[in-house]
Amino acid sequence: MAECEVCGAMKISTKSVLMGKANVSACQRCIEKLGLAPKQDAPGIRMANSRPRTSFNSKKRGDIMATQEKELVDDFAARIVSGRENKGWNQNELGKRMAETVNVIKSAESGKPPTDSVVNKLERVLGITLMEVRKPSETSRVSTGTVRGMTLGDFLNQSGE
Repeated sequence: MAECEVCGAMKISTKSVLMGKANVSACQRCIEKLGLAPKQDAPGIRMANSRPRTSFNSKKRGDIMATQEKELVDDFAARIVSGRENKGWNQNELGKRMAETVNVIKSAESGKPPTDSVVNKLERVLGITLMEVRKPSETSRVSTGTVRGMTLGDFLNQSGE
């Protein structure tokens, strides 16, 4: 039995709780009234905190320019519409088969880029490809004949042609 450091009650059981930045011995009544009970983490947060973290400074990473990531194609909206029409489905039917709302289908078909999970569902359900490896649209080579190299002005003049 101890004394509550919050209300001063004597000969009661207390728990050590964090009050502000200090640890105090408080009775159960003070803990409940002042909301001093430790906050419980949501299950997803608890799981995320328990996973080992991976370092992004890994020396195993190769050249950043060598990694080719897929990007959403420019004509994704037209591909979605044609894929849906080839199946003979309306927007409601496609939404049901994907477990998505009609608004998600409408916004994707109108040209708003969908989320990655919606893109994956669309590719799987419609049998189309929406993500492709992006190839560089243009390359330029700096001539090795000059000692000076390419300046920003040279680049701007070259791209303005």
